[in-house]
Parts: sequence; C-alpha cells; structure tokens
Amino acid sequence: MTERAFIPVRIAVLTVSDTRSLAEDRSGQILADRIEKAGHVLAARDIVTDDIEKIRGKVLDWSRNEAIDVVITTGGTGFTGRDVTPEALEPIFEKRMDGFSAVFHRISYDKIGVSTVQSRATGGVVNATFVFVLPGSPGACRDAWDGILEAQLDYRHMPCNFVEIMPRLDEHLRRGGR
Repeated sequence: MTERAFIPVRIAVLTVSDTRSLAEDRSGQILADRIEKAGHVLAARDIVTDDIEKIRGKVLDWSRNEAIDVVITTGGTGFTGRDVTPEALEPIFEKRMDGFSAVFHRISYDKIGVSTVQSRATGGVVNATFVFVLPGSPGACRDAWDGILEAQLDYRHMPCNFVEIMPRLDEHLRRGGR
C-alpha cells in the first residue's frame, strides 16, 4: 500500500471573548501553534466579542472565503449569559457533527471528569467549510486538537478523515439544491 502524501489544510482560528486581546489569547495561540506545527496553514486569526451577530458574521465571511477550509472557534461554549457561540453557529450549520461533541466529551471526561458537562462544544459544516466550536480553556483546545482534529485534518489518517471528503461537502449545491 502506498503512503498518502500530506495535504496542508487552511485553517482560521476565531477567539470569542469580551476580555482578551490577541496578545493574551492563550487558547487561540495554542491552536495556531499546533496548526502550524502539523504543517497546515494558519489562514486567519481574529477575536470577536461574545455577540451572536459578530460571531456568526465572522464565521460566515470565513466560510465563503475559498482560502479557508476549516474554522475553529474557541470560547463562549459555557452556560453563562455571555456564552453564545453555539447559539450563533448551530443555526447556520448545514450539517451537524454530533460525533465531534461526543468524542470531545469522552476525551475531556478522562481529563476533568464530570465537569465536561459544562461545555457545549460542537461542530458542523457551513458553506462547505468545517466549523469546530471549542471551549475557551487552553486545556480544552489542546485536547480537541491532539485528540481529534490533528488526526481528522490529516489526509494520511486512516480509515477516513475530513480532508478526503472536503471536495464533496458542497455536492448538494451542484445537484441544484437539497
């Protein structure tokens, strides 16, 4: 069997926070560092406040940008009044990725026990772009990247990975709708 060649993916990182700046954004930096270390392209990085329209607008803009394949958000997945990232993004998911949340919680449970129930991490597809919604803690970002995203965003990962299906994410559009 022939070894598959690595295919770099273009990934944007969005931090959702009312209090952080890029210089203080440990979670976003952890993701950026891991993305580049894995050989992928950090296509964009930004911070928006915990505001549904700002979060949704940024993710929609990035999802329409052909230079971005994946969006990872960090922050706003808890239960306080300002935690609105799932509310901003789940309504625009064309397809939900329930398995991402399930595996994230499985990994998180091994690290922090039942406290994992305080996260609403989720994932889906928006405009043929994978979107992953992570908690704002550095540990959660490490766990999601190391335990799920690093392998699934690597074309060499078998038996399957996200990269090999990226060209077909918008096939419903080529068929003239759903």
